Order: sequence, then C-alpha cells, then structure tokens
Amino acid sequence: MTRTMSTTPTLTADDNLTAQHADPSPDYPHLEHRSGTQRRRRLGPGKAIPASLAVGPVLLVVLWLVTSQLGILDPDTLPHPLDIARTVQQMWVDGRLPANILSSLKLAAISLFIGAALGLALALISGLSRIGEAIVDGPVQVKRAVPTLAIIPLAIIWFGIGDTMKIIIIATSVLIPVYINTTAQLKGVDLRHVELAETVGLSRAQFIRKVAIPGALPGFFTGLRLAVTISWTALVVVEQVNATSGIGFLMTQARLYGQLDIVVVGLLVYAVFGLAGDYAVRSIERRALSWRRALGN
Repeated sequence: MTRTMSTTPTLTADDNLTAQHADPSPDYPHLEHRSGTQRRRRLGPGKAIPASLAVGPVLLVVLWLVTSQLGILDPDTLPHPLDIARTVQQMWVDGRLPANILSSLKLAAISLFIGAALGLALALISGLSRIGEAIVDGPVQVKRAVPTLAIIPLAIIWFGIGDTMKIIIIATSVLIPVYINTTAQLKGVDLRHVELAETVGLSRAQFIRKVAIPGALPGFFTGLRLAVTISWTALVVVEQVNATSGIGFLMTQARLYGQLDIVVVGLLVYAVFGLAGDYAVRSIERRALSWRRALGN
C-alpha cells in the first residue's frame, strides 16, 4: 500500500508569535493593533476647551462689531458696540449701573436660594414617599402650567407690590426645574442601592443623606442651572411692577424715553450674570460630582 503523506505545515513558536501580531482581518480595516502602532479612534467629544462657555458669546459680539462697522446693522435697530461701551462707562461713573445691579442681584440671590431649597425639599418628599408624591406633585405641575405673568395680578392682591411679592414670584418659578429634575433623578436611583441600605440597616435619615441625595445630585444641578436662568427671566417681569430700582426698572424707564442704548445695556447685564451663574453652578457640579466618570467629564 502507498502511504499518503500529510502536507499540513507545522507551526513553530516564532510563527505563532507572528500570527498573534498580524492584522486582525483585511475585511475590518477599522480594527486596531494591540501593539500601539496605530492611534485609537476617539469617539468622545475630546479634551475640554478652556473658557469654552465664553467662546459662543465672544463670537456673537465680534459678529455684532463687524456688521455694525460695515454698516450692515442699522444703529437704530442695534447700536454700535463702542457706543454701548461708552454708555456703560457713563452709567457706571454716575452710579446708576452699580446701584441697580446690586438691587437686582440681591433680589435674584434671595429668591434663587429659597426656590432651590423648596424645590429640593419637595423633590425629596415626592420622590421618597407615595403619599408625598400624591400631595406634592399635582400642585407643582399646576404651577408649572401657569405662566408667571398670569400669577402677578393675584400676587399683588395677596402680598402687595413690595419685595415680598417679587421674591415669592421668582422663588415659585425657580423651584419648578429644581423639583422636576431632582425628582426624575431620584426615582432613577438603582434599586440595588436601596436594598443594600435596607440590608445594612440604615435609618431613614441616613438613607436620605448617604443614598438619596448623592443619587439625586446630577438632576439637582441640572435643575439648578435652569433655575439660575429662570430667576433672571422672572426678575425682568417683577422689576417692572412698581419698582424703583433694579435693571428691569432701568430698562423700563429707558424704553419710555426711547433710550435704546440703555435697554441694550440692561440686556447685556442680564446675559453676563446669567452666563456667570451657569458657570458657577457648573464649577460646583464638577467638584461635587468629581467621582463620576461620564462622557461630559
């Protein structure tokens, strides 16, 4: 009989090593070498850009300056940025701008603090108790559906036209985004964390402090960022009701006398403080949630 000889090659140790470092497959060119000879494709947003929050507004100001300088933008529609800068300087020197800014800042800060605290407290009541949810959630949703302007006549009748009415209007507007976002995040806390807390015997207060509040912080900060903007928006409305100071009062007086440049200055003040408030909340959020590994980080 004739014996058939096998033609299968025998792989040596060197061949096995070469095979391990070969291309994964010619059909999948996007697959990468483990040896590090090719750069890994990044799918995330990349490294953070320094002062990225100011890039967009600066570009808008540059566009405003260029279009005004070229005559594309009518000064009767929007004054030249240099004219606005001169108006700011004049108002700062005569004391009108700093005095009204301090008045608005005081009102906005007090209202924001009260509204954010109320929103967080109501979110904890609603998110941790079915009875609390039944009592709290409905009225909050009703307030969410009613515009701020519609509440002002009733608030004036109840609380008068002083700062108390203004603080109540702003605070009740501010608590809505804090409540909505904190409640949503609180209800999304992993059930295994709740079961673990029950297993180790945490009390109700310990559970709220160590599990519920840390788990709800991302939603709380999202709501707080929205609340900062809403506080300034509501401030514009209430400062036009029998006000004697504030940026809104300054803009109302300028509108009556056709002083467009002062109106624009007021808008810029609101924009700057809104942007600064958002940046402050983001900075606090990054520190408070430094343990979190997420795409935005």
